[in-house]
Amino acid sequence: MTQRDDLAIDPAELDRLIAETGRDASATIPLLQGVQARYRYLPQPALEYVIEHTDITPAQVYGIATFYTQFRLEPLGRHLIKVCHGTACHVGGAEAITRAICDTLDIEEGGTTDDGRFTLEQVACLGCCALAPVITVDDDYHGKVKPRAVKKILATYD
Repeated sequence: MTQRDDLAIDPAELDRLIAETGRDASATIPLLQGVQARYRYLPQPALEYVIEHTDITPAQVYGIATFYTQFRLEPLGRHLIKVCHGTACHVGGAEAITRAICDTLDIEEGGTTDDGRFTLEQVACLGCCALAPVITVDDDYHGKVKPRAVKKILATYD
């Protein structure tokens, strides 16, 4: 059970999403995208609601939710940090930056801080190689990052 499985879901909101998206298996991905857009992850009660109120089987829901990396079964932190590990960023020191973030926040890659402030993930490319190495925090891009700058960057986010 995740830390937020007791999250209150809004059945009326989920009913609207189902009505707009559909009830059969072809609607699974758009439904999950809609749920995640609302809650920032796929809470268990919302998935159960979708299964109970559509013709989509549990195997279809969980198969898709666990196969595609766009879906999250665990809550995100308030701030999502992405470290680019594409070729230019890798050569520029992405591994050291990731280590510095992990050490600073006391988490592993893919983890969320205990206080729910940050989630860290590694991505293949952020599409701005000229700024390598790059991290994003939410929608803010930080280029030419050095490991020693990590603490200062992260301190600017509440």
